[in-house]
Amino acid sequence: MTTTDQATHTGGPSLPRRLWRIVTGNVRSALLWPRLQLALKAGLAAGIAFAIAPFMPGSAADYPYYAPLGALVAMYENVAGSMKQGVQTLAGLAIGVGLAFVLFILGSPTPLTVGVVMAFGVVLAGLPKIGAGRDWIPTAALLVLLVGGHNPDQFSFGYLLQMAAGVTVGILVNLLVFPPLHFRAAELSIAELRLALAQQLWDMAKALKESWPPEHEDWSQRSGALETSARAVRVAVEKADASRRANPRRRLHPRDIELDYRNLRDLERITFHVQDVTQVLSDVIWAKDTPFVVPDEFAAPLADSLAAVGHVLESVEKSNPDRQSELSEEADAAVRGLTARVGAEETATDAPSAVESILMSLHRMLRVVKNSADRA
Repeated sequence: MTTTDQATHTGGPSLPRRLWRIVTGNVRSALLWPRLQLALKAGLAAGIAFAIAPFMPGSAADYPYYAPLGALVAMYENVAGSMKQGVQTLAGLAIGVGLAFVLFILGSPTPLTVGVVMAFGVVLAGLPKIGAGRDWIPTAALLVLLVGGHNPDQFSFGYLLQMAAGVTVGILVNLLVFPPLHFRAAELSIAELRLALAQQLWDMAKALKESWPPEHEDWSQRSGALETSARAVRVAVEKADASRRANPRRRLHPRDIELDYRNLRDLERITFHVQDVTQVLSDVIWAKDTPFVVPDEFAAPLADSLAAVGHVLESVEKSNPDRQSELSEEADAAVRGLTARVGAEETATDAPSAVESILMSLHRMLRVVKNSADRA
């Protein structure tokens, strides 16, 4: 069997093709503009740091390569993170150097001395709030012991001063050279999740109107994807929040991050309810051990209710407030009307109905949207 035949037979692409997709996907991620921008700024900071390194006072000029290292250490995707990481690194270096000097009383470096330094360095790396500096504590101690040689004082002075100069340059470059604001990414991720939730409701509405079991079942497999998308939105909003701290460009590009957080929390609630509806419908259609059913006479109006709530979610992104209010009232009327009908009519089936559970989830989704509109 050829590779192509095998891929076809197994229902998926061949191993080389899968590896190629993984590699190309990783390369594309690395070449995205935010990463390229950070790389360019890191290169600029390292170059500037290395240019000023020979002008450091005293013995520090003998260790110029630590300056660009400090610049790279301080380079982060946002200004506040750059400052925090730079300060934490210098704190870790200072602790490591201090540890090495304390242990110099043991004499010249020996296996025992190095072991003791590393052990204490790892212990001190567990200090709270040391952050990015934790990995530099044992590293700095080891460098002072092994590289400092017979002049640990000069090496320690040069090492700390050059690293501090590089960290300072890195922070300044990140602060002054187009410090990034990730507002647009947060806005897009919120919109994409909201539309994805609307699409999920529409697909389930379509399934309710098909002959059961429905021909289209891809919607039943999206629960995990929706949860992953919700987590990605939270990461994007938190990243946008971090990017505005200590960023001078925030004055030119004001944004209500608190509103983003409120939208995020609302979408997380709606995602939970959409997942619940997805699971209920999937169990009703395919699970053999589920006693619940959707009676035939309720399938079409339930589908209309699902679609109406989906239109409400879509309108938040694509319609004006008046149209949003109109669609919300229509969806609320559909849900309430079907709820009243279910309560008043007797079904011809012996199995309990799953319609009430789905209507409860739809009602909660509409309540979240309404509360969000009231806050706005």
